Amino acid sequence: MSDQSTGPSSTEQTISNLLKEERRFEPPADLAASANVTADAYDAAAADREAFWAEQADRLTWATKWDQVLDDSNPPFFKWFTGGTLNASYNCVDRHVEAGRGDKVAIHWVGEPITGGADDTRDITYAQLKDEVSQAANALTALGVSKGDRVAIYLPMIPEAIVAMLACARLGAPHTVVFGGFSADALASRVDDCEAKVVITSDGGYRRGTPSALKPAVDEARTKTDKIEKVLVVRRTGQEVAWDDAVDVWWHDAVGSASTDHTPEAFDAEHPLYVMYTSGTTGKPKGILHTTGGYLTGAAYTHHAVFDLKPETDVYWCTADVGWVTGHSYIAYGPLANGVTQVLYEGTPDSPEPGRWWKIIQDYGVTLFYTAPTAIRSFMKQGSEVPDSFDMSSLRILGSVGEPINPEAYVWYRHVIGGDRTPVVDTWWQTETGAVMISPLPGVTAGKPGSAMTPIPGIEADVVDDEGRSVPNGSGGYLVVTSPWPSMLRTLWGDDDRYVDTYWSRFKKQGFYFAGDGAKKDEDGDIWVLGRVDDVMNVSGHRLSTTEIESALVSHPKVAESAVVGATDPDTGQAVVAYVILRNEAGDGGPDIIKELSDHVRSQIGPIAKPRQIMIVPELPKTRSGKIMRRLLRDVAEGRTVGDTQTLADASIMDLISAGQATSTED
Repeated sequence: MSDQSTGPSSTEQTISNLLKEERRFEPPADLAASANVTADAYDAAAADREAFWAEQADRLTWATKWDQVLDDSNPPFFKWFTGGTLNASYNCVDRHVEAGRGDKVAIHWVGEPITGGADDTRDITYAQLKDEVSQAANALTALGVSKGDRVAIYLPMIPEAIVAMLACARLGAPHTVVFGGFSADALASRVDDCEAKVVITSDGGYRRGTPSALKPAVDEARTKTDKIEKVLVVRRTGQEVAWDDAVDVWWHDAVGSASTDHTPEAFDAEHPLYVMYTSGTTGKPKGILHTTGGYLTGAAYTHHAVFDLKPETDVYWCTADVGWVTGHSYIAYGPLANGVTQVLYEGTPDSPEPGRWWKIIQDYGVTLFYTAPTAIRSFMKQGSEVPDSFDMSSLRILGSVGEPINPEAYVWYRHVIGGDRTPVVDTWWQTETGAVMISPLPGVTAGKPGSAMTPIPGIEADVVDDEGRSVPNGSGGYLVVTSPWPSMLRTLWGDDDRYVDTYWSRFKKQGFYFAGDGAKKDEDGDIWVLGRVDDVMNVSGHRLSTTEIESALVSHPKVAESAVVGATDPDTGQAVVAYVILRNEAGDGGPDIIKELSDHVRSQIGPIAKPRQIMIVPELPKTRSGKIMRRLLRDVAEGRTVGDTQTLADASIMDLISAGQATSTED
């Protein structure tokens, strides 16, 4: 939550509105003419929001129709589609097969190794997926899993990860997917919290061409929790693994020998579908609970609307890991509920060659592509030569997810990857929201680089000041959701009080949902997300967003990526400290680069945002999901011992940064 300590009055406490963006990209005429969702949807949703969401829920197949669209009798414990029953797995596989689309490819799976034989690519049809999900459901039942039991999934990006999720959904057994890059301690704490009785894992996966073991972490986790009864193990890499016959079971034995006949049970709309753990400020992970009917409605509808999905002809690819919520909503549930063909890729973007992603787009004719700004900026650093050597003319819509995208990264993405013809949908949402909340609609919205634009039809969001009052255009404040929505989290697993305190206490009087992001409205009233309020700096009484200063730095032609933090300063309270990665063609930037960048920020934003220090660094500290850990950069900026680095993808980066010498800019 934000710092509400003494300082300027509440109206001055709103986040300063800094950068201006004049560029606009109109929707392509042919896309606008055939768009799934038109401007009329905003009016329809505003006129009768519940009727609007009922219409979206009707895109699913329900075993029993609901009695009530929204039960708001006990806020903030909202319920959606009460009385209705359905099965998420049935909606993602069976109904497509029953409709005669069983031969349609559901998943083009691409393993990371290029030279490994036929096993490194698989095309899985909806009929094949239905059979394997049914087999997995039968195998889990044989292992003692039944409705309400929790199952932990700790797998690389292989088809079995999606099969496992859908098999759990088929049984009404809530799953918790733990990212394969997490430690045994992280796995054990999550298993312990939700009391998962079975863990589904693999011997390992491939990362940058090397087998990376997973099973040993599960073995270690078993020494830290007594909840695990069985471990179901997929053979992927062929690595030797320790084995306990009383607990461990091979997937190919248990699932491979199971029947392909399985009748899914219909569950209440509010039956728990999954628990997704996200980091909490107390150090104890928060178990975000999503339920079945509202979540699936939100995931399927937003995937259909935001990507203008044409399942008959589109090939969709989201590069997220299933260990994150993006992989849940926009790989496992939304796309499969909509019956699309999608790409699933196991490895890293540049392995074994820098153009691996672009080759996959070319080979599979990908039309809809969804990735994160951190990946886009890493490609910007390399330049356009590699992507220019591939034919990506199949692409028709590009998406961005995970954090605000810098305007220059947006324009590079649209130009180099999209050939200046594709809309970019810059999506804002969170683990807690379950689905996209704010985004351009590709057939309606004139995109502005860096802006999430407006809430999608059916969602009501605003930017407010400390008192919960809507800020005027041209001002900044706190991003809130002002009305309940179907895919919202229902609580934190086992901790209703923490749920209320974390998300609903800041604007309790107004009943607004607030999860900690700052935002601004531009002069047109469009929304720009500014990142976590925790990452807002208070410089001489001005609240400045790290995101906007980073965007100003990235707009310099020599800069590929930047991270900005606020460091304690005796004169100004906090001062701006910037860490910068230069583009490859910039070399070391030359002796005058620090002053050049400082002057650039001053010209783009103003003297108040000028960094006190700028450090040229080879890389930034990022988690395996690509999030920059600014906390560690603040440690360096303030001369402290660097804190816990175990969640970093590469902890050695902090040694390089700490050993470097930050250069002070001239006043």
